[in-house]
Amino acid sequence: MGTRLDVAELRGWGRLAFDATLGVTAVVEGMHHNIARGPWFLDAPRSARTRGLTGLVYGAVRGVTRLAGEGWDAALSRAAGGAGQASSPRREAVRAALNGVLGDHLVATGNPLAIPMQLRFGGRPVALERRALRDAIPGATGKVVVLVHGLCTDPLRWRRRGHDHGAALARDLGYTPLYLHYNSGLHVSTSGRGLDEVLEALVRAWPVQLEDLSLLGHSLGGLVARSACRQGAAAGHAWPRRLRSAVFLGTPHHGAPLERGGNWVDVVLGVSPYTAPLANLGRIRSAGITDLRHGNVLEEDWRGRDRFARSPDRRRPVPLPPGVRCLAVAGTTARGRSAAADLLGDGLVPLASALGRHRDPARTLAFGPAGRAIAPGVGHLDLLGDPGVYARVRGWLAG
Repeated sequence: MGTRLDVAELRGWGRLAFDATLGVTAVVEGMHHNIARGPWFLDAPRSARTRGLTGLVYGAVRGVTRLAGEGWDAALSRAAGGAGQASSPRREAVRAALNGVLGDHLVATGNPLAIPMQLRFGGRPVALERRALRDAIPGATGKVVVLVHGLCTDPLRWRRRGHDHGAALARDLGYTPLYLHYNSGLHVSTSGRGLDEVLEALVRAWPVQLEDLSLLGHSLGGLVARSACRQGAAAGHAWPRRLRSAVFLGTPHHGAPLERGGNWVDVVLGVSPYTAPLANLGRIRSAGITDLRHGNVLEEDWRGRDRFARSPDRRRPVPLPPGVRCLAVAGTTARGRSAAADLLGDGLVPLASALGRHRDPARTLAFGPAGRAIAPGVGHLDLLGDPGVYARVRGWLAG
């Protein structure tokens, strides 16, 4: 059977390609301009636009590219067979990765590849209305666990090496697992606000009496869950009062060194006018990624600041949600403990950050000794499929 054309996705990929052409043109023009200015390697970067005939050439490239993009959109809008093909795991994974890296840009440009926030059950989106939930989840129980994926991933990534924490919790403890699908490239506070609204609608529409609501977040998803808890409580919503447990797997509560490394690259490239235009390539990374520098969860952590500028940690401390049983699970790629192994952590998140520990006691999260667990020899993604990690999660939610 032939594959039908997905007009929305083609429009999205085409628009992204034209945006990329404009971006590369700006980088090349910037380097051309600064090299033509003179030899001062460490001179301050100036305006990136060239003048005269050279400026006309670059301007023509930008103009033609914009016209081509508008023509592409118009042609696809007239294309027949607008209904797209069913999605596939590969397409889901590519789109999720794209959203993690460029999700804020996709939203700002109205690109149809941007992922809208939704809850899924059995791989399908569910409408947050009582009758729709009853029809979509005929075996709904009074125990609900919402799983929040990490950066550049999607709900399908919860299944790893034949294991899915949500499905296992349904089998062993009678939970109904719901999987959040969202654009992980947006600011954590933006995604947290969306999750807050989703959970409020969920508890109001749940088709049976809700006895137990729990959150399970992996990596960035844990920050999104914490942000939702804070914003929901501040708004006086009902769902935070129904929340019983929250589990964080490899969550960078106090940031991740890899994003800080990217920030250093921005600073170093920006020193010279010859390389300053290349720093724009580093600025492609999304708001979700730059929030990982220190572990931002609130809008005030980033509002009014250049998110690419090197800066100290100015976050307002956000404690764990009161009255909620919280568990932090940290992986380590090493089997033994050492300063170097703890810094490396699970390969992406240092041990202290994943356990909520900080040099400033005011920022240390109060998980308590029983609320912290270390998984030796378990990498960041393997936290999703490791039997020992699942045993800790199951024991915590069963308690």
